[in-house]
Amino acid sequence: MPRLALYSLVVCVLAVVAAVVSFTQGMWLGIVWVLLAGVSSNMAWYYHRRAKAGQQAADGPAAAAR
Repeated sequence: MPRLALYSLVVCVLAVVAAVVSFTQGMWLGIVWVLLAGVSSNMAWYYHRRAKAGQQAADGPAAAAR
């Protein structure tokens, strides 16, 4: 997994934990953490797919036929 995807995934997990803690304490600030978790999960997915597509392009068309 590429480094940026891994960092984004860590931020996503931490944001989810922060959202749960905020909501259990009765603070509505958790909404911001939920939004941050959504953005960071999309970033993790994007960087993972980009690295996967780059690897397939580097392998050439013979690897795509497998």
